[in-house]
Amino acid sequence: MVKSPLLRPSSIMVGVVDYRGQPIPRSSSGGWASAFFIIGVEIAERMAYYGISFNLISYLTGPLNFPTASAATSANIWSGVSMLLPLLGAFVADSFLGRYRTIVLASVLYILGLGLVTLTVVLSRPCSEDLKLTLNSTSCSPPVLQVVLFFLSIYLVAFAQGGHKPCLQAFGADQFDEKDNQERIARSSFFNWWFLGMNSGMVASFIALSYIQNNIGWSFGFGIPCAVMGIALLVFLLGSRTYRCYPLEVTSPFIRIGKGLADMVMSRQSSADRLASEIEANVREQRYGHESDQDTMLVNGGNLLGDERIKEAKWMLRLFPIWATCLSYAITFSQESTLFNKQGDTMDRRIGQSFQIPSATLQSIISITVVAFIPIYDRVLVPIGRNLSGTSSGITKLKRIGIGLFFSVISMVIAALVEKKRIKTARKYGLIDQPNAKVPMSILWLLPQYILFGIMSVFAMVGMQEFFYDQVPDALRSLGLALYLGILGTGNLISGLLISVIDEITKREGESWFSDNLNRSHLDYFYWLLAGLGAITLVLFVCFAQSYVYKNEYLNM
Repeated sequence: MVKSPLLRPSSIMVGVVDYRGQPIPRSSSGGWASAFFIIGVEIAERMAYYGISFNLISYLTGPLNFPTASAATSANIWSGVSMLLPLLGAFVADSFLGRYRTIVLASVLYILGLGLVTLTVVLSRPCSEDLKLTLNSTSCSPPVLQVVLFFLSIYLVAFAQGGHKPCLQAFGADQFDEKDNQERIARSSFFNWWFLGMNSGMVASFIALSYIQNNIGWSFGFGIPCAVMGIALLVFLLGSRTYRCYPLEVTSPFIRIGKGLADMVMSRQSSADRLASEIEANVREQRYGHESDQDTMLVNGGNLLGDERIKEAKWMLRLFPIWATCLSYAITFSQESTLFNKQGDTMDRRIGQSFQIPSATLQSIISITVVAFIPIYDRVLVPIGRNLSGTSSGITKLKRIGIGLFFSVISMVIAALVEKKRIKTARKYGLIDQPNAKVPMSILWLLPQYILFGIMSVFAMVGMQEFFYDQVPDALRSLGLALYLGILGTGNLISGLLISVIDEITKREGESWFSDNLNRSHLDYFYWLLAGLGAITLVLFVCFAQSYVYKNEYLNM
């Protein structure tokens, strides 16, 4: 546990300033006092973001009247873009604005985007469910302009989230000085408690907003996230005087990495040229018995500048195999807000005699599992692991990610088995051709896969956050977290592409795996496919992880 900053001797921190660019003392800045403001903002931001994303497929297939496959693809693409845009946000933050200003600007854009989403829904006049039953799909479709404005609004939210998400978490971790032993240990705990706060916001969104959107109305359900995001900006500004900020480097770290990659290519070409020169010099020496001054210059000259840049570029490239093998986790995780949600809509959602839970509410089980498991992990498992391994975080970051990848494979196996039983139940009761009828199988059958998603998130998602934050150059911490978010974004895009391709192929051969009539679809086949892909990439991840050299060791090589 980090001692209170008030007990530390007053000293001006080197290389750290306040939000105005002025020197800042250690005693009145950073640590948990600042981190709590930032975690509070994350709770509100996640509530706002998931107020749009977790039930997006229901809005697309409901008021906007999209087919299931198209809605799942659209939702996956939007989620994917949302998680890839942090790369742009990280570039802006680390090269031009800094994290503090980027967070403020992104928050303003966030509020604007959410406000436009709400306005679009308020001004729309979608068909009622009763009217949908009497009219065909085409006549009940909303105007094209309404659809276009809705997508423009949610993509503005995605753009704003791209600036907000990587910077806020990196900014929170920046509040702990890695040169101070106590604060370094606290920073590792910060990622755990950050994730707990994030999931607390998601739980609030899933439970409260799911009920509001399904029972009161979409306009009110989308308007609340806008108000919550306004509160988040206010909370962030209230903590401004306590924040530790790191000045931007004179040369953009992105440009430095780019030059390092160019230098690396040139150095390889120069190595080939030097080898050719050595061979030519040896031939001439054998012929003439001496080596000319010109040959000596060719062999010994041409030493390249920028060795440090090359080393830094190689270091960044070493992250790619880890990044790529984590994609299977992201593809798996993207199903929780799309296909899992559609499964739940077809099942018996009654709790007791009359109360029905919205299917999207089950997504809260993931966050509830995280909230319950994080304290156990941080206060029980980490100390045990620390005593056994001597590692401050209990287990290495890569081992933590690997455990999460293993659970992702198990979750898909469970999901496939449950879906197979759901289809069998529908067939047993003669409901195969009645897509609107509820299958007499409790929605609680989906609980195991949601619980496993929560457990795998504690390991894989938090592990990836800490790994990519820690393993990039210090000036690129926002980029490190953007790389982690890029895994989730790319995974969503791949998931959307897989669904589209498989949908087209299977439609030609008969019934699509993603038929609008889920009783005739084969989501279980898709889940088995994801389980197989996850198992293959888990093996590859273990191979890459065993040969990976961590940053501190690599720089000292």
